[in-house]
Amino acid sequence: MSGSSRELLACVADIARQAGREILEVYGAGEVAALMKADRSPLTAADLAAHRSICEALHSLTPGVPVLSEEAADTPFATRAGWQRYWLVDPLDGTREFLSRNGQFTVNIALIDSHVPVLGVVHVPVTDVSYRGLPGAGAWRVAAGEAARAIRVSATSAAPLRVVGSRSHRGDSLDAFLARLGPHELVPMGSSLKFCLVAEGSADVYPRLGPTSEWDTAAAHAVLAGAGGTVVDLGGAPLRYNTKAQLLNPFFVAYGPTDHDWLQLLAA
Repeated sequence: MSGSSRELLACVADIARQAGREILEVYGAGEVAALMKADRSPLTAADLAAHRSICEALHSLTPGVPVLSEEAADTPFATRAGWQRYWLVDPLDGTREFLSRNGQFTVNIALIDSHVPVLGVVHVPVTDVSYRGLPGAGAWRVAAGEAARAIRVSATSAAPLRVVGSRSHRGDSLDAFLARLGPHELVPMGSSLKFCLVAEGSADVYPRLGPTSEWDTAAAHAVLAGAGGTVVDLGGAPLRYNTKAQLLNPFFVAYGPTDHDWLQLLAA
């Protein structure tokens, strides 16, 4: 890992923590009002405060590198198609978790280069824990006041298998996959923390058989890749970013251990 990559990662982690503090100011104020966006997802003052904080800081840190945030995602594809490197941001991933006050929401910041996440930070404001990833170099869990701890996916699956799934989005396809797995433990989790559980070896697989947007996954994708994990669509192709007008991901599976044919289990 080059010194410049390490320094950039540390700077981005600081930006994510500052956004987390902005979110906690709203979170600590009690009941939060939410507007519904066109896609029926909620929007709060915390989303907007974190968005402004992150965009200003990234523009200062890397002038000239575009920023694509969930809260300002209207850049035409004709413009985006010319971006080789850009920041992809979800200022508050898990707004439903934020509104239900379960603490399972995150700040997600990723650097995309040639359609691939090359750096990612997932910060958990409530616990002040950050997951940081540099694919090809490593991944780390950093708790407040503690030294960074390297994390790695599990080499082999647990018995029973540990499957992490969404708290807010579950359907028949996931239930059918679970039925085929045999003995397993389903770990419900909100936001991009699902990837992070796989990255630190606390879960084996995360199948996503429902809609997600690219800003939902990119930062945690970088963390999982840095920890030795894999994220592929149901055809086995790596997830790629900014390749089309729509910013929706295909269905995918994220996993650590390779001792199961996860794609075959999903296809069956």
